[in-house]
Amino acid sequence: MKLNFFKSKETRHTIAFYNIENLFDVYDDEITRDNDMHPTAEKRWSIKRYKNKLRKIGYAISNIGEEDVNRHPAIVGLAEVENEAVLKDLVSSKYLNDLNYKFLHYNSPDERGIDVAFLYDETVFKIAYSKTFTVDLLDDDGEVDHTRDLLLVSGLFEGLELHIIVNHWPSRRTGDVATEHKRMKASKKVTEVISMLKEKNPEAKIVVMGDFNDDPESNSLKALEASHGLFNPMRTLLSNDRGTTSFNHSWNLFDQFLITHNFFERKKNALRFVEANIFDADFLKEAEGKYKGTPYRTYVGKHYKGGYSDHFPVYMVISKK
Repeated sequence: MKLNFFKSKETRHTIAFYNIENLFDVYDDEITRDNDMHPTAEKRWSIKRYKNKLRKIGYAISNIGEEDVNRHPAIVGLAEVENEAVLKDLVSSKYLNDLNYKFLHYNSPDERGIDVAFLYDETVFKIAYSKTFTVDLLDDDGEVDHTRDLLLVSGLFEGLELHIIVNHWPSRRTGDVATEHKRMKASKKVTEVISMLKEKNPEAKIVVMGDFNDDPESNSLKALEASHGLFNPMRTLLSNDRGTTSFNHSWNLFDQFLITHNFFERKKNALRFVEANIFDADFLKEAEGKYKGTPYRTYVGKHYKGGYSDHFPVYMVISKK
C-alpha cells in the first residue's frame, strides 16, 4: 500500500527597505530646504532626470528578493521621499504599475523635507492602523531640531497580525560621536513604541526596519536590540568589502531589520523568519573607476551620475506555513 503524506503549503514573501536618495519632484517647496532640487538650481534636477530616477527605482524595487521568492516584495519601507506626489508617480511608473502597490505617507517635520513611506501589495497586506511618532531633539542652541518621524503600520499579512516600524534616524553629518545622542533618542522612541504594542498584545510580531545611520554594533542598535530581546539578522553581513552604503572607501551597514523572537516559533499558521540579505545586484553598483562596486548614485555632490541611490536595498524573507 502506498502512503501519501500530507505536506502543508508554504508561501514565502519578501519585506524590503530602501533609502532611495532624495526622491524629489521638480517643484520648489517654500517650506522645506529643496532649493537644489529643481530645474534652475545648480543640480539641474529636470523632469527627464526625475522620470529616469522613478524608472530606475521602480526597476530596483520590482527585483528585490525576486530570486528567492519569485515575486516582488510584499512590503517596502522607503526613506528620503519628498511627498505624496512622488509616491503616486513611483507606484505608477513602468516597472511597478502592474504590481498592486499602494502607499502610506505622512509629512514629517524634517527640515530637508524628506520622509519615510510605506509601499505594500494590497493583495498580501491589509492596513488596519498607522501612526507617526516624533523624535524630540534639541540643537546646540536649545532650539527644536527637526528630524524624520517614525512610522508605525499595523495590519494583516496573509491574514496574520504584523506590525512594521519604519525609521530614518538622524545622520552623522557633523560626526558620528557628536550626533550619537540623537540616534540614542530615536532608539529609545522605538523602544517606547514596541512597549506600547506589547501592552496590547504581548505576542505582537514586530519588524523594525530603516536607515539607522548606525551599524549593528553601534550603541543605539545594541540598546534597541536588548530592550525587547530583538534579533538583528543583519549583524553578520557587514564586512570590509560589503555593506549598504560606502563613505571614504569604507562600508557601513546602516540599513537593517530587527525582529521579535516569535518569528522563530514553529507552530502552524504563523509568520516565520527565513533569511535576510543585502540586495546588491550588479546593476545597482558602479561598474568601473575608483568607486567600482559601491552604490551607483543619482548624484555625487552636485555632479549628476544618473544612477539609483547611495544605498543598497535590504530585504528579509518570511514564510507562512
